[in-house]
Amino acid sequence: MNFIYISPNFPANHWNFCHHLKENGMNVLGIGDAPYDSLTTELKGSLTEYYKVSSLENYEEVFRAVAFFTYKYGKIDWLESNNEYWLEKDALLRTEFNITTGFHTADMEPVKYKSRMKENYIKAGIPVARYHMVDDYEGCLAFIQEVGLPVVAKPDNGVGANDTHKIRSEEDLKRFFENKYDEPYIMEEYIDGEVQTYDAIINSKGEPIFENGNVTITNLMETVSEHRNSCLYERSVLPEDLKDAGRRTVKAFGVKSRMVHMEFFRLNKDQHIGKKGDIVALEVNMRPSGGISPTMMNYANGTDVYKIWADMIAFDHSDKDCVRREVCCMASRRYGRDFVLSYEEVSEKYKDILIEEGPIEPALSGAMADYMYLANFRTEEEARAFAADVLKEKAS
Repeated sequence: MNFIYISPNFPANHWNFCHHLKENGMNVLGIGDAPYDSLTTELKGSLTEYYKVSSLENYEEVFRAVAFFTYKYGKIDWLESNNEYWLEKDALLRTEFNITTGFHTADMEPVKYKSRMKENYIKAGIPVARYHMVDDYEGCLAFIQEVGLPVVAKPDNGVGANDTHKIRSEEDLKRFFENKYDEPYIMEEYIDGEVQTYDAIINSKGEPIFENGNVTITNLMETVSEHRNSCLYERSVLPEDLKDAGRRTVKAFGVKSRMVHMEFFRLNKDQHIGKKGDIVALEVNMRPSGGISPTMMNYANGTDVYKIWADMIAFDHSDKDCVRREVCCMASRRYGRDFVLSYEEVSEKYKDILIEEGPIEPALSGAMADYMYLANFRTEEEARAFAADVLKEKAS
């Protein structure tokens, strides 16, 4: 089988997907805008061939690359980037080259536009926040008067927490209109909840062959917009209500043959939308959890999710076991902040349990901060205590 992997070098850990595809006997063909010589030895060894384009933003160049691979190797069976930013281009390429695996252009609105996602969440029986498609100042002010402050405004078709605004006053609303881009935005009532996710690898029948989830302790929106520290942990054992919500959401969206990252709020207090502890919809991401998260899943579960995904692609199942049931925590610091423990003191204090530490890729540091510490724990409470200690700042 011929598999085209778009941008196999970013994020850096994605070479693992390519490696296991090749191990499973697939012809792995890479398309990217990085020079071949800059690719890691591991990635080079995982690719049958690499086609460099000047920019992955240039659709015509990428189209020509797919056409070249089709001419040279025959029909393309799979095309994937596993990257939120390229999902729509992936779908367009599949459509134009009649690659039947994966989403096509006609499938994209419900999985890329936050306003359209709500329809399938409702279909799954998951409560959703009230929302308003941003039109003019008066329309947004009327929505705010209905739901109260604060509200959150963000691009309807956006990646992560980029250009997300928490609007706490009319002054904030005015600034938002002065600075927003010329694209559709969605405005939602603010939900006071902790972000918890359902991450799964789904086979061609729509069934999960691996399930996991993460909890974001810090507020991602504030991590990005206010350049704060970041912390999340992967947990190998999911609460039953979250697992049920995730499975119902997978079914409502008709997901097949994909790794998914589905986000929910767990309410911190009673609100009109539900009671404290209830699950409320946030948004779906039809790709793996970002950055180092797949590797953290490996640490938490004692497995290899890159292989499980590649097995799903090649065989529609996997025999790879999960041998651990732990919590893998990442506590990430912003440079320039005054912490109680120095970087050296953290390394010394936790030297017996740290799995990894080091700087985060610059392209990912906006959402994940700058320098990470990674460790495994038996319980979520231990993970939270570790994060609180590592990220504690001196009183100003």
